Amino acid sequence: MNALVPLPVLLPLCVTGLKLAIGPRLHRFQRFISLAVLGAVLVLSVTLMVAADRHGPLSVHLGDFAPPVGITLVADRLSGLMLTVSSAVTLLVLVYSLGQGMADRDDQAPVGVFHPAYLILVAGVSCTFLAGDLVNLYVGFEIMLVASFVLLTIGGTATRVRAGSTYVIISLFSSVLFLVAIAMTYAVAGTVNFAQLAGRLQEVPLGARTLLEAMLLTVFAIKAAVFPLAAWLPDSYPTAPAPVTAVFAGLLTKVGVYSMLRTQTLLFPGHRLGDLLMLAALASMAVGILGAVAQTDLKRVLSFTLISHIGYMVFGIALAGRGSIAGAIVYVAHHITVQTTLFLVAGLIERRDGTTELTRLGGLAKAAPLLAVLFFVPAMNLAGIPPLSGFIGKLGLMRAGVADGGGWAWALVAGSAATSLLTLYVMAKVWNLAFWRDAPPGAEEEGVVLESAEDEEPDDEPDDEERPTGSGSGLPVPAGAVVAAGFLGQSITTSKRLPWPMLVATGAAVALGLSYTVLGGPLTTFTQAAATELLARTPYIEAVLGR
Repeated sequence: MNALVPLPVLLPLCVTGLKLAIGPRLHRFQRFISLAVLGAVLVLSVTLMVAADRHGPLSVHLGDFAPPVGITLVADRLSGLMLTVSSAVTLLVLVYSLGQGMADRDDQAPVGVFHPAYLILVAGVSCTFLAGDLVNLYVGFEIMLVASFVLLTIGGTATRVRAGSTYVIISLFSSVLFLVAIAMTYAVAGTVNFAQLAGRLQEVPLGARTLLEAMLLTVFAIKAAVFPLAAWLPDSYPTAPAPVTAVFAGLLTKVGVYSMLRTQTLLFPGHRLGDLLMLAALASMAVGILGAVAQTDLKRVLSFTLISHIGYMVFGIALAGRGSIAGAIVYVAHHITVQTTLFLVAGLIERRDGTTELTRLGGLAKAAPLLAVLFFVPAMNLAGIPPLSGFIGKLGLMRAGVADGGGWAWALVAGSAATSLLTLYVMAKVWNLAFWRDAPPGAEEEGVVLESAEDEEPDDEPDDEERPTGSGSGLPVPAGAVVAAGFLGQSITTSKRLPWPMLVATGAAVALGLSYTVLGGPLTTFTQAAATELLARTPYIEAVLGR
């Protein structure tokens, strides 16, 4: 069974090489192998999760080199659950992207872009979840960074390049800080392997250990978009294509949260920075949700709610108890799915009406009842309405806060309740503006071009009678008309008839979020066992070092 541990990383990388060799040819085959490999990764992830639950953590030393020399990959309950949820989400987003036509736009490119970059992203996420040392955790982050920059800037519009540049600059800064932290860790402990560090860091002077903890937390807080290190997110994510935004918002920030969970429980038990984390959690909740209240664009609303709900996960990590860690794990799994689903719905709205600006939307509940249902269910889940999974996770966290009884814990309990109420207000505002009220005058017509590499007007604008229509013009074109090529020979335009793969993928994501409610008992039991395993540390250390 241990031999299966590297496969979620190796399979996407190997298939990426095959797809690069194929190039833009054999489009149906390319789509098939992308779906097949992500389906295989999902099956492997479920298998590893079940095996880790039954038999304890699984580990493998690549090349049979023992720590600290070799590459160690470890699958325990936490990483198994994260792999399973992320694999399911990335598979659904791939199906959605095929429906949107993003991948089809690789037809006239010298080398297919979207599929290879997406698979590399999946490999990077898997590497991060399975990494058994700091170096390979860093490698996983860098793999994700390379792929995410390609995906963020796909289409080549100036807006996306600017947003992608901001994202890369922030990510590179955190990468440099991470490298410094790794070097300092090796200098004081002589290893970067998690299992060995779990013992050796306890012998390091308190000041040096606290400095290392602070540096690693800063790196992971940037990745997770924890306030005040989250300013880059609202401007970076909404500019990307809908499938890219969905997988980034749902998944990539949780990689940072996962890293915080792993290092705080394994390397820094009884950490001294708990109060600082609680302050960051409370600030993230407050600033994020107040930012969401002030927005009028659906994608930006969701981006700010993402920041606020990261605070719940940091809340659980900061308390560092069995109940709070279990609640944080539940909330991570829940939020990956629900946040991804909401961004997929935002993409459907943009595909149908040409905008996600709430002041220009209306009447969708009557005009597109299926779309209304697809939004309403995850929106209520995000707000934590009983008995949905959002309520289960928040209840576990708030119970842990009450049990802790400290001043910061009570402040976070109150902040959690207020954030939930404001989230409900924000979702109700979106529902009222986009779905419930009548459509405002001047709503976009069918046939508006959404995708274009020419998103800026030239300095010398032609007269109205000379102004072109089609891709890059910013003007509507008749429904069904052939438009000029914007990026790689094709353009994406609005349509009242949404592609069925987009609807199926979004519906499946809604169903996945609801399954956490149906399976709430087993999920809670599993996360309690995962939290116990994390806090005990011994099962992980013994699985890696063989003691």
